[in-house]
Amino acid sequence: MLVLLLAGMVVYGGWFWLAQSVQSLATESARAALGGMDDAERRELAAAFVAREATTGSGLDPALVTTTVTSDAEAVRVRVAYDAHAHPILQLAGPLPKPPTLIERTAVVRIGGY
Repeated sequence: MLVLLLAGMVVYGGWFWLAQSVQSLATESARAALGGMDDAERRELAAAFVAREATTGSGLDPALVTTTVTSDAEAVRVRVAYDAHAHPILQLAGPLPKPPTLIERTAVVRIGGY
C-alpha cells in the first residue's frame, strides 16, 4: 500500500509539474507575442518562444507541443497543448488511475485600452 501511495505522489506530482510548465509556456509566449505588429508576427513570435523554451527550461518534448495564437484589437490569446502520453513520469502510473495525458493551458494578455 505504501508503494502505491508513493507512486501516486510521484505520478501526480510530476503531472502537476508538467501542467505548470505548459502554463508557464503559454503565459510567457503570450507576453512575447505582444511585440508583434500584426497577427502573423504575433503567431510567429509566440511559436518561436515556445519552440525555444520547450527544449531548454521546461523538460517538454517540443515535437509534442501545439501552439495556437489568436488576437484581435483587444487581446492576444495563446493556447499551448502538450501530449504527455509517452512521458516517463506518466508511464510510472501502472495500475494507478492516470491524470489526463493532454495538458492544455491558455493565457490572455490585453493590448492597451486599460
